[in-house]
Amino acid sequence: MTTRTVVALAALALAVGGCAAAPPTPTTTAAPSSPAPAPSASAPPSGPISEVLPNGLRLITQDHRAGNIVAIYLWIGVGVRYDKPDELGYSHFMEHMLFKGTDEWGPGYIDRAVEGVGGKSNAVTSFDYTTFYLLLPKDQLNMGVQLLADMAFRSVFAPAEIDREREVILEEGRIEQDNPKTASIRQVYHLVFDGNPYGRPVLGTPATLKAADHDRLMAYYKHYYVPENMALVVVGPVSHEAVRAAVDRTFGRERNTGLKPTPAPVPAPLTTTVKDTVQRPEQQAVLGMGWDAPRSDDPNGDAVDLLTTILAGTESSRLAKRLRDEEHLVSSITMSYSALMGSGIVTLRAELEPKDLEQTERIVLEEIAKIQETGPTEEERQLAVTKFEAQHAFDTETSEGLANAYGIAEMTWTLQAELGYVDRLRKITREQIQDAARRYLSRTDYARLAFVPKKGQ
Repeated sequence: MTTRTVVALAALALAVGGCAAAPPTPTTTAAPSSPAPAPSASAPPSGPISEVLPNGLRLITQDHRAGNIVAIYLWIGVGVRYDKPDELGYSHFMEHMLFKGTDEWGPGYIDRAVEGVGGKSNAVTSFDYTTFYLLLPKDQLNMGVQLLADMAFRSVFAPAEIDREREVILEEGRIEQDNPKTASIRQVYHLVFDGNPYGRPVLGTPATLKAADHDRLMAYYKHYYVPENMALVVVGPVSHEAVRAAVDRTFGRERNTGLKPTPAPVPAPLTTTVKDTVQRPEQQAVLGMGWDAPRSDDPNGDAVDLLTTILAGTESSRLAKRLRDEEHLVSSITMSYSALMGSGIVTLRAELEPKDLEQTERIVLEEIAKIQETGPTEEERQLAVTKFEAQHAFDTETSEGLANAYGIAEMTWTLQAELGYVDRLRKITREQIQDAARRYLSRTDYARLAFVPKKGQ
């Protein structure tokens, strides 16, 4: 699982009521990337197998025997950027409703079936995709594939359930706004992607949610939830043949509707400093900064990954040492890169006292200038690569981690690019990192957000 493909989920996901809404969550100017070809007979047996069914469904499997759990991930090529202005939040609404009953099973059945065998279920909505996943004992493969197929094609959207879930989502929105971490990151996205679908609220607005009824949600569902717009990833101690047989009996029966890819919207680049100050009930301030960055299929993103790690991606990064340890201006600081299909974004977030906002912003820009002028040290480059190697090894130990990494890659860049990600990072030079700093971390064209305590508190 790569930092590039995961950061939208790790940094931006808000898990409430069994779901996670990731904006970027969160990611080609076309629909999901073409699948990688199935490996040849000489390929190692541990690698993934990829194929496309006659109806357009992409299937990726891997026989992974680290445990007795099979991870079954269904990815749909629809997310927040697909929502029309009067349908904001519909992609996320789908995430809720697909657990609320099919034409055969009533509300609660899916959760009971999964938990009854000791399994786990969840879903995530991002800007470029939605995913539903099940973690089950290996002997429950057939049940898991059947459940996901029922959810994907046979959900009913009962009006009473729509009303209930609408209230749940509205509460999610309130919780998100009350959380300074999620609220600040969402707002930085809005500033960087102003006027573009990537700057929209993932959860929608009260007005669009209240207008969502059975007919509108069902039309959205029937349009996008079609086999040619899906990828199914199955990883665990199972054979490709067994998975394909289960998929043929379920997903394979659905017809291709001819849905065409939706090009990802390319945001207008920032051409000035965009600033916003928001008064909040918290006593501590938050500084948020954001820059345009490479989209998910841009090879320059590899150097940006290392760049953000060197600047503020670890406890020993440049900005952590100077701002937190030496000058005691911040209690925490982090920087990360999220790659989307139409663009990308680098975000920085620091917690600090309100009086230190301007000085902290100035020092951030000073450290950016330094790395633009001299680049990183060789030690910094090697430490950043080591961090990615360790994180990748940890994340892909499990069936769940591999399935998630493969699915995000299949939907937003390519499976083959994911498989070679760490090897490419090892080859990134100090000069490439320096060039990335010059190209993407402008000291004049960026977004700056400040959360400050309300006056009079």
